[in-house]
Amino acid sequence: MAEGNGSGASLADFIWKNAEDLWGDFKHTDFGKVILPFTLLRRLECVLEKTRKEVEAAHEAHRDSGIDLDLILRQMAGYPFYNTSGYTLETLGSTKTRQNLQDYVAKFSDNARVIFEQFDFTNTVIRLDKAGLLYKICKNFAGVDLHPDAVPDRVMSNLYEHLIRRFGAEVNEGAEDFMTPRDVVHLATTLLLDPDDALFEANPGLIRTLYDPTCGTGGFLSDAMSHVADYGNRFKVPPVLVPYGQELEPETHAVCLAGMLLRTIETDRSRDLSKNIAGPFSTLSRDAFAGERFHYCLANPPFGKKWEKDQKAVEDEHEEKKFDGRFGPGLPRINDGSMLFLMHLASKLELPAKGGGRAAIVLSGSPLFNGGAGSGESEIRRWLLENDLVEAIVALPTEIFFRTGIGTYLWLLSNKKPKHRRHKVQLINATGLWTSIKNEGNKRRKIGDEQQRQIADLYAAAETNELSRMLNYRSFGYRRIRVLRPLRMRLHVDRESLARLREDKAWAKLTPEQQSGWKMALAAHIGEVQPVDWAEAFVTEATRGDATLGKVGKPFLKALVNALGVRDPDGEPVNDTDGNLVADSDLTDYENVPLTEDVRDYLAREVLPHVPDAWLDASFRDEQDKEIGRVGYEINFNRYFYKYVPPRKLADIDAELKQVEAEIAALLGEVTE
Repeated sequence: MAEGNGSGASLADFIWKNAEDLWGDFKHTDFGKVILPFTLLRRLECVLEKTRKEVEAAHEAHRDSGIDLDLILRQMAGYPFYNTSGYTLETLGSTKTRQNLQDYVAKFSDNARVIFEQFDFTNTVIRLDKAGLLYKICKNFAGVDLHPDAVPDRVMSNLYEHLIRRFGAEVNEGAEDFMTPRDVVHLATTLLLDPDDALFEANPGLIRTLYDPTCGTGGFLSDAMSHVADYGNRFKVPPVLVPYGQELEPETHAVCLAGMLLRTIETDRSRDLSKNIAGPFSTLSRDAFAGERFHYCLANPPFGKKWEKDQKAVEDEHEEKKFDGRFGPGLPRINDGSMLFLMHLASKLELPAKGGGRAAIVLSGSPLFNGGAGSGESEIRRWLLENDLVEAIVALPTEIFFRTGIGTYLWLLSNKKPKHRRHKVQLINATGLWTSIKNEGNKRRKIGDEQQRQIADLYAAAETNELSRMLNYRSFGYRRIRVLRPLRMRLHVDRESLARLREDKAWAKLTPEQQSGWKMALAAHIGEVQPVDWAEAFVTEATRGDATLGKVGKPFLKALVNALGVRDPDGEPVNDTDGNLVADSDLTDYENVPLTEDVRDYLAREVLPHVPDAWLDASFRDEQDKEIGRVGYEINFNRYFYKYVPPRKLADIDAELKQVEAEIAALLGEVTE
């Protein structure tokens, strides 16, 4: 059918017209549960059409022979799945449509049938039948040509995601949970794989593994596989990527399963790649590929999503396995699990001895700077940077995702950095590299082919220029030091301070006789202003001369100082019993010192000229290196790419305002004439 061919968007619009037949009998939130599985069914049917009769004949001939039918039928079908039913969507008939369709789906091989189970397709078919719509829907989809010759894999992937976007919009769910825009996928794939061009050329047919822990519909996996297949135009034998993935949502997991069923490896066409797609369950709490590593990793985890459902499993792994697990460096706050996926991917990189691994992951801005020194987020950044795993971070344009306009960043991880990149991180400012498009939700821009090439060239050059910075990883580090100042205080003996003393817990522990005695002893000094060390001398002298006061310890002495003490900037610094200065907690301050600078030099230059009595708190140390000051890391793009724009001259602003006032006056004059 001619109108069923074309781009993913036009196909989606055509197929979505089935929604017009569903209105009234189905809620709009259920449309996707009908349209998506029927689209997948028709795709599978079109793929199997060429060998359908041969498969049916082989099944009939060998079903009672006792031999491995599954192996024979896969070979006959030319794919790792098959169907032994004599039905198609076109031939189901109008009288027993439901029974025939159920028989048709039931006779798919197990790996294909599970796709429809995840959509709860049986109940959908029953509902359509009761509404009298089943035959019509089947006929509608039978007329859409979804064969790979008519609709290539990339277009089909677009189709699935256009439908899911429409489905997501209908139920008011964030589409970013389901898909990554094609332009972002292409850019991530290019930056991930292009650095290995020489490796692929030198090793024809090289087999490498590819992994996506939040694979959605499989867009990243499919695009990367197609990307290396295109190398066949340059190399004699293109490399082979064997895909692995995991997905949480049942519907998108089912779409990915279908996509991988249709992908084949040229040297092993009967291999079932859908077996490598785990789910539907969370990667964070249940890693389907625990202990496994991969040559390439791609991911776009949900932005700013809480991980409370995974909390127990994640915290248990962090505590029990430490650095032998995925989350050894630390844990982020519960309201954003992005950095958990960052650590997860780092743990999945193939070991350097086995070829090493590279990863690309799309994240929001929060993993760059959330959390101060010593926090889980900072410790995660510290571990990644100090282990030289961060190769580059690309700041992407805003408004390139469908349901959010926030700034996003593409992180590139590697444990096999070339020599010129070691201990360095490349920052690329691609925020201005975009092309305007017709609005698709919040997506108003795309990274076009020209911009993708420009970003890839910046990355490959690994140079410092207007849009790129090559920085030593220590540039992002700092020590947070605690600066103390002496307590300067005098003791004021007056009615107000004595009232404060009587409210202290130490006073309440005294006997009534002791309380009465201390009131009399202090009354003799009302109106006096004394230095802080007077308190100890006063207590010693008073108890020596009056036995009824009893023995009082340090808690009472501390209560006395707290009640009578009044901070006095001109007073003498207070010393403790050992002669050491007492710090004023109200004057405690913190400074972030660049990791490349000595903290004492910083204190002498930046602090002491302004507060000469300040000193470093030597007890405030980093837990790892035990040095003064806690180490933190943050990656602030603005610091490296900010351009100062001088303010406009006041005369120019005034002239412009006068011009606008004149134009307004002229317009008003025209109205009143």
